[in-house]
Formats: sequence, structure tokens, C-alpha cells
Amino acid sequence: MPETRRILLDGYPTEVVRDGDDLVAHDGRAVSVDDAVHLAPVEPSKIICIHLNYRSRVDEFMTKLPAAPTYFHKPITALCGHGADVVRPVGCEWLNYEGEIAIVIGRTCRNVSPEEAGDFIAGYSVSNDYGLHDFRDTDAGSMLRVKGSDTLCPIGPGLVTDWDFRGKRITTTVNGEIKQDASTDEMQWDMHYLVADIARTITLVPGDVILSGTPANSRTVYPGDVVTVEVEGLGALTNTIVTGPTPIRTDVGAQPSDSEEVLSTAQGGDWEFRGIRAPMGPGAKHYESTLDD
Repeated sequence: MPETRRILLDGYPTEVVRDGDDLVAHDGRAVSVDDAVHLAPVEPSKIICIHLNYRSRVDEFMTKLPAAPTYFHKPITALCGHGADVVRPVGCEWLNYEGEIAIVIGRTCRNVSPEEAGDFIAGYSVSNDYGLHDFRDTDAGSMLRVKGSDTLCPIGPGLVTDWDFRGKRITTTVNGEIKQDASTDEMQWDMHYLVADIARTITLVPGDVILSGTPANSRTVYPGDVVTVEVEGLGALTNTIVTGPTPIRTDVGAQPSDSEEVLSTAQGGDWEFRGIRAPMGPGAKHYESTLDD
């Protein structure tokens, strides 16, 4: 399947084509895949994400899917690429991975049917919809700071065309251990449906990204952890968690929290209902639910 990437080549953002273990620019310059400095493979004007889509995730949260998809927005400043560091700000503890598949729009799309939507998709990529759940209590459901902080949207390594999304395995590993493992057949709403739904009222332009949801078992990661999302036919996206250079300012805005909602979301959707102690990780604060079983 054809695959394009964006890398820094001689210090300049360059689109390249994968040819085996090499990435080749249109002018013939080449660099090995392992030596390349990757950028996100696309330059979107917007990044739109679905809340819930995989059945295992719905079951984990002991909830029901809505009658139709609901969405939130990640700013484009959250983008980073394969091999980039993902920053957990000083003062925050509850950063979670969410392995996902990114849909990339190929041409201007507005008011299309699900049957037509595939003609407007350029291709697909691997993504990780990180969430900084310390801010789960703020922003009234928009999740701007939870999902929109800098570096919390790695996409890559490449953009793959002519890929059939049906029946594909998606996994997330942390330090080599599989944490999420699912099939795209778990999705309630497929890629074409999502594009058509959003394009009813929002014009999608080339490069725009739709993140299509994550399966169960999103959990907290810590500085030093290496997280890889791999999708059958799309490749593997790897990032390392690091501590940010400066603390969250305390003179403005809502502050990081470890409320029941924060911990319930970070450690698993049924955590607060079962009254168990949140798993302890590096830097984690002690907390135990006071709810009855």
C-alpha cells in the first residue's frame, strides 16, 4: 500500500515516499526510516475526535452508546510525530494513552452520504489521543485542556492510502507490554459514517483529521515510559513520555486535581463504582474510594 511521510530533511519539512527501509524525497534525496526525524504526516486545519465508539470501551465505562456519535476538538498545536516526546507538565500525574486510527481527508467534503464518504478520504494513519486527566473537572465537557495540551496528538509514522479499515487489529503497548488489543470491527460507527456525520454541517478540507475512537484499557503512563500504537497495515507509532520543563502556573485558571472523576477515568471506567484502590504508579498519590461496593 502506498505510504507518504513528512520528515525534517536537511532541516526542512519534506514529504517523502516510503520505499522499503528508505524514505525518498521527490528530488531523489533519501534517508533510512530509522534515521529520519518524523513530523506528523499531514497538516490539518482541524482535528475532530469521537468520544466513544469501541464496544469494549463502552462496556468498561458501564454505560451505553448515545443514539449518534458525539465529538470534541483537539487544537492543531497538539500535533507531533512518530518518535517525538509527549510532555506531561510538572504538577500533573494522570496522563493516559488512547490508541486510535486517524482518518485523513483528501478533498473538500460537505454534505456527503456514508456511501460517498470514502471518495473524500486521502488515507489513514496511526494516532494516540492522549488525555491529561488532571484537568478532567474543568472545561465543562469540551476537554480542551484534557485533550488539547501541546504534544498530546501524535500521528504517524505515515499516511497510507488504499487501506481497508475492516477487521484490522489495533494494539497499544507500554514498555513492550500490550495494554490495548482490539479489532476495528468493534467500532459502532465506521470511518465512512464518521466523515459523513461531521460533514453534514462542517466543511472538511484536505489534511483534516478525524480520530475514530479507542478500545478499552486506556491507563496512566509516566515519564520514561515508551508507548507504541500499532495498527495492522498502517504501521507503528512510538512516543516517549517526558516531564515538561516548567510547572503549571498557579496564578491563573483551574489547577490539576485528583478528584474521584479524575481517578475513575484515568484508572478505568469502573474504578469509582467498585470501590477499589487506584493502581499505584511512579509519582501517584494515594487515594481510595469511600463508595460502597
